[in-house]
Amino acid sequence: MATVSIPACTSALLLDIEGTTTPITFVKDILFPYIREHLEDYLSTHWEEDECKQDVHLLKKQIEEDMRQNRACCIHTLDQTVHTDEEKAIREVVDNVLWQMAADRKSTALKQLQGHMWRSAYASGRIKGEVYQDVVPSLKRWREQGLKVFIYSSGSVEAQKLLFGYSVEGDVLDLFDGHFDTNIGAKVDGKSYERIAERIGCQPEEITFLTDVTREAKAAEDAGVNVVVVVRPGNMELTDEERAHYNLVTSFSQLEVMGSA
Repeated sequence: MATVSIPACTSALLLDIEGTTTPITFVKDILFPYIREHLEDYLSTHWEEDECKQDVHLLKKQIEEDMRQNRACCIHTLDQTVHTDEEKAIREVVDNVLWQMAADRKSTALKQLQGHMWRSAYASGRIKGEVYQDVVPSLKRWREQGLKVFIYSSGSVEAQKLLFGYSVEGDVLDLFDGHFDTNIGAKVDGKSYERIAERIGCQPEEITFLTDVTREAKAAEDAGVNVVVVVRPGNMELTDEERAHYNLVTSFSQLEVMGSA
């Protein structure tokens, strides 16, 4: 693919993670299996700690919200205050988390618990965050050109910082100016991008968003954000219409800011 120019008015780049900076296989084959394999042991070890209690409380609130909205949800209701059988309570949390993961839910409650579990795995060296080889050199180049760089992912801000803080390239967190997760709003909701622009302190048209998901790309476009769709191995196939509509890159190295080349 040829070089793609992004508008000269761009002052900030907003990056997705999965399928954009990082292979989808890292999330699906390493991060998610780690949760499934270690979830019950993690809960048993940390059950009485405040952080774990807060995670369980958030899961309970998510279930209540799902029921109010008539959304599909796991049949168990979590309540630490009424369960005398700790193992039963933990089993119900496990069932709910595994159900959410199987349904590919992006709930803040799920992402928060996952982030806390991954923290210990990264810190111990059991997991290192994968990034494509073109990412770090491009981040450095963009920053030298005066651009700010932000992450927007459905994974929690904590999980984002772990991935880039314990990456195969070392700690590269200083290459980012900030992080956003679903606390700012869903990635398929245009309002989320308006809030991000407001938080960054610029207009939507001054942001260029890189993602592999066209539903997210459309939401960003609806908010007035410039969009580039990233095509990486294993990403979802684009339709002919999507290929014709969006600027496409297979590597960050193809992106040039107008007037900066």
